[in-house]
Amino acid sequence: MSQLIKGDLSGKGLRIGIVCSRFNHVITGGLLRGAMRALIACDVSEKDITSVEVPGAFEIPVTLDLLAGSAKFDALIAIGCVIKGETAHFEYIADSAMKGIATVSEKYRIPVACAILTTYTEDQAASRSGDNEENKGSEAALTAIEMANLARQLKA
Repeated sequence: MSQLIKGDLSGKGLRIGIVCSRFNHVITGGLLRGAMRALIACDVSEKDITSVEVPGAFEIPVTLDLLAGSAKFDALIAIGCVIKGETAHFEYIADSAMKGIATVSEKYRIPVACAILTTYTEDQAASRSGDNEENKGSEAALTAIEMANLARQLKA
């Protein structure tokens, strides 16, 4: 018979790092609140959550790298918001942030959940960062917990 290994949503004893961009702070603040609500609801202790604020999405990967390199965390969460404007800046920032997140996760073999919104309008971003079930910060937090638990099982 085959064996199925999967993570669960018990956050007890997990140490979570969050890197949150202050650019588009109304949106990222909502994502951060959603992440915190989900982490606490899953029994992650507030003392085991470290939040770091950075200027924008471009600065998220280097900060994740510093946190991952400390070996103090079971999982990390990236929170940001890039809204398309009139120039190609949106594409460059979003692409760099996403590639950087993947690089950190692969380099340190640590789960990094992504709640960096890349939307075309502020309304789209607002609908994904509200105090409701659609909050992508909450989704990222649940992913971080599940993946941290999965990683623990696979390392055992």
